[in-house]
Amino acid sequence: MTKIAVLASHNGSGLDALYKASIEKVLDIEIALVISNNTNAKALQNAQKYNIANFVLNDTTNQNPHAKMQELLHAYGCEYIFLSGYMKKLPSSITNNFKVINSHPSLLPNYGGAGMYGRFVHEAIIKNRELTSGVTIHEVNENYDEGKIILQKSITLSEDETVDSLEAKIKKLEATAIVEGIGICLK
Repeated sequence: MTKIAVLASHNGSGLDALYKASIEKVLDIEIALVISNNTNAKALQNAQKYNIANFVLNDTTNQNPHAKMQELLHAYGCEYIFLSGYMKKLPSSITNNFKVINSHPSLLPNYGGAGMYGRFVHEAIIKNRELTSGVTIHEVNENYDEGKIILQKSITLSEDETVDSLEAKIKKLEATAIVEGIGICLK
């Protein structure tokens, strides 16, 4: 069984998808650890509900949050890290020592990079009148959204697509893409 850590700054909906996949034995994983930089993250509440060890790491809680993160990842035996809306850039001390996977709400390389996350991506896609969008599951390296692509799933936008409707479609697509992408990584 592979141990995974989930890093989330807010809702961490990927945590829910991975937890369900582990309980239903779709993936042979154990979510051993949840880390957030935000004390009010819903992901921390869900980790508690799921009885998963969870920690808040930021500049207020630790002098060197990334060193503490690396210490916890090793202590909990995590081989993989899944970023579920984690809003902090990880240093190479993390990305070079663990397999870090991210879910991005567009078909990379389009609409990636610094500042392109969540609703900002959907707003740009609608503004540019794109015909398709989707989800990219990719490895994380030292640059935003430039790691090796593991999986992409796309959808066609409707003529009357709004930011809210697109966001809802992408969230639904993302739940299946995350599980499928992690499954590919574990093979």
